[in-house]
Amino acid sequence: MKSFIENARSCNARIAGAHEERETYQRLADGQSPLALFITCSDSRIIPSLITGALPGELFELRTAGNAVPPHHPGMPASAEAATVEYAMRVLRVADIVVCGHSHCGAVGAMARREDLAGAPDVRAWLTQQLSGELPRDEAPTVATAVQQHVTEQLARLRAYPCVRERLDAGEVGLHGWYYEVHTGQVSAHDSATDTFLPL
Repeated sequence: MKSFIENARSCNARIAGAHEERETYQRLADGQSPLALFITCSDSRIIPSLITGALPGELFELRTAGNAVPPHHPGMPASAEAATVEYAMRVLRVADIVVCGHSHCGAVGAMARREDLAGAPDVRAWLTQQLSGELPRDEAPTVATAVQQHVTEQLARLRAYPCVRERLDAGEVGLHGWYYEVHTGQVSAHDSATDTFLPL
């Protein structure tokens, strides 16, 4: 925590001494108009603004274990994830949604390797509820095959959300599936024509 506190203090001092930076932060207080909803894993190695170069206010983020998007079920109690998607679609009206999976994903890897999660019952419950039981068995450290399939499944789940479907039908939002390699920094995007992930 010490390094985080020191950085926060130096950030405060820098902003206080720079007129342009103060103006930038003041504009953020007036509201947000993000360009995209970025759905990714809670993994600490994934930093959306580092991957995209986004500035404060440009990304609306949803982070879950394994970048999972819960299936939409009419009549079911709302979830934080569903509320975030709906807010992005109907209030912020972002133009794009990115689902970004990543290599070496512990959540997807646990399912793909059929790991015993008895010692982490809440993790086990989340993964068995939110990740497909049909992920391919994947023993590779990167679990690339399983992660990429998982990303395409999350895109399909998003299409079932009424708030996403209506924006898609109106041609007002784009859906993008990304795969980020933590060991190289390379990003690949899902190509629907070939159903493969190609380097950006």
